[in-house]
Amino acid sequence: MSQNRRRMSSVMTIPLIVVLGLSFGSIALAQEARWQALYDQVEALYQQGKYREAIPLAKEALKVAEHTFGPDHQGVALSLNRLAMLYNAQGLYGDAEPLFKRSLEIYEKALGPDHPAVAVILNNLAGLYEAQGRYAEAEPLYQRALAILEKALGPDHPDVATSLNNLAGLYKAQGRYAEAEPLYKRALAILEKTLGSDHPHVAKSLN
Repeated sequence: MSQNRRRMSSVMTIPLIVVLGLSFGSIALAQEARWQALYDQVEALYQQGKYREAIPLAKEALKVAEHTFGPDHQGVALSLNRLAMLYNAQGLYGDAEPLFKRSLEIYEKALGPDHPAVAVILNNLAGLYEAQGRYAEAEPLYQRALAILEKALGPDHPDVATSLNNLAGLYKAQGRYAEAEPLYKRALAILEKTLGSDHPHVAKSLN
């Protein structure tokens, strides 16, 4: 696999607050707490890079979410996304893809097609396609994610900069440098404005 195809896009995560408080009032507190505890464990292991150790816990969290909240709840979508990210991080793309797609379907149905949570899954699915060299499939997903974030969060939000960098990286991987350059420059300008010129994210964008 070429170096370009190994380029990893920046994954995006969905804050837990998006899920909590939406429809949990009638859910047994013990079940709710169990899912929360499992999800927190998985998140901690993911951040430590302990992907194999996290997978069985992520699978259990998904089962608990489906049993507790029903198959179309945002808690299930959140669990699907996290399990897919674990598979994706290990190059298990065939396992990750259907989970990302199911998560996307749930969020689109629950929140509408223009919600930032939808953009997160679009971005992550696009990154999976890019990692496999499936650039034609990745591009419209990155573009849609960017459009959603610009509309929902405004043109100068740091998440917009992340989305711009991901799309620019896709173009760079294909040698489409003239298309990548203005996106990188715009992302840099956003990060300098919102985070300050000495922030590590600015250094990464300069690189």
